[in-house]
Amino acid sequence: MRAAQFIVLSAKARALAHHRYHVAYEDITALATPVLRHRILLNFHAESDRIDSDEILRRLLEHMPPPAKA
Repeated sequence: MRAAQFIVLSAKARALAHHRYHVAYEDITALATPVLRHRILLNFHAESDRIDSDEILRRLLEHMPPPAKA
């Protein structure tokens, strides 16, 4: 739950840094890895295949389609 709150807060800050008052999909995807990186626990198989938490999050984000335009 806290991770989701920090993603939202950091996405708002990133949007403001890019001179926008709304959060875009790109803000969320850009910040998901830095916010969630330390929350991923790797098992032996991932470590032996040299897969790190960044790779797991990258794969998850690839399968998350952008929201449909209204």
